[in-house]
This record gives sequence, C-alpha cells and structure tokens, in this order.
Amino acid sequence: MEYLNQAWIMLKLGGIIILPLSLLGVLALAIMLEKAFVYWRFARLSNDLLNLIETYGFKWEDLEKILSGLDKRHYYKRFFEVVISNRHQPFWWTESRAADEAQLIENSLARRLWALETIVTAAPLLGLVGTVVGMMSAFQVIGNEGIVNPTAVTGGVAEALIATVIGLVIALVALFGFNYFSRLQSQTMDEMERLGTRLIDHIRLDQKENIHETT
Repeated sequence: MEYLNQAWIMLKLGGIIILPLSLLGVLALAIMLEKAFVYWRFARLSNDLLNLIETYGFKWEDLEKILSGLDKRHYYKRFFEVVISNRHQPFWWTESRAADEAQLIENSLARRLWALETIVTAAPLLGLVGTVVGMMSAFQVIGNEGIVNPTAVTGGVAEALIATVIGLVIALVALFGFNYFSRLQSQTMDEMERLGTRLIDHIRLDQKENIHETT
C-alpha cells in the first residue's frame, strides 16, 4: 500500500501532462494485448498442419479435415481455403488468388501497429512538454520569490522529471511491442508464403499425374 501511495504522489507531482501520457500507456498496452490474442488465437500453425503440407504423400482431403476444425477467422485457414478452392485452375491463377488473400491477411496483421509506432514518438514528446512546463513553474517561483520557497522550486523540477521518465518508459514499452509484433508479422507471412509454395507444388504434381493418366 505504501508503494501505491508513493506512486500516486509521484503521479500528482507530474502535473496535468500525466493524463495524456497515461492514456497513451493504456492504449499501447491494449494494442499489445489485442495483438497477442490475435496471434495466439488466429495465427498459430499446428504441427499436424505443418507436417501434412510438408509430406510428399499429401492428400487434399486430410488438409480439408484439419482446416474444418479451425475457426473461420484463422489466417492459415483463410489462406489455404483460397488455394483449395482454386486448385483445379491453372497454377498461375491459384498463385494470384493466394497472393491477394495473403495481402489481405498482412493488412489485417498490421492493423493498429501504426498506433504503437506513433506512441513511440508521441510519449517522449509529451514528456518533454511536461519537462518544459515543470521547469517554467520552477523558474517562475524563483523569479517571484527568489529561493524563499525551495519546496515550490523542487516541486516544479519533480514535475519535469516525472513527466520525462513516464514518457520514456511508455515509449520503450511501445517500441519493444512494435518491434516484436512487426517481426512476428513478417515471420507469419514468410511461413504462409513458404507453405503456399508447397501447396502449389502439390497442385502441379496433381496436374502432371492427370496429364499422364489421360495420355
């Protein structure tokens, strides 16, 4: 409880600029939690699905069976179903449709990352504003009262330092979150592209087998 009281006192010393900084911190945390949930719920690739696509004795029926157990919003299910629905078309047609779906998925994964990137820049700037306001308050007290009231002077300095520290902490957390989810997005899209290539290979093999059977 004592630590909470001390934290509350520090926040009050930070001045009015703490309010927008707190909002940025809550927003950054909400975005990162939402991204973590999305990747955990809709972008995880099961070992069964991975092993099936990598197997030479691949069967489309087995793939459809595994996909039927996934949520309809699952990104790999969306991507693979586009390939499945177009697998009887020429492979270049299937590649084109798969690429379009992959672009939509990438846009979905990148949603709200721009907000994290903005917070990385905005939080330190807001902290700097708090620094300037706090120092102006301290200098104003010195100008009006000299050093008669040292408590008022140190209060202005504390306001400046607290706002700066909080702004930097929020920016660091948002930066780590932005870099982590950006890398996770890149890895997900690379894996999706690689597996899509495997499925196209299976389509080509099926088409070659059909040609041999008809000749």
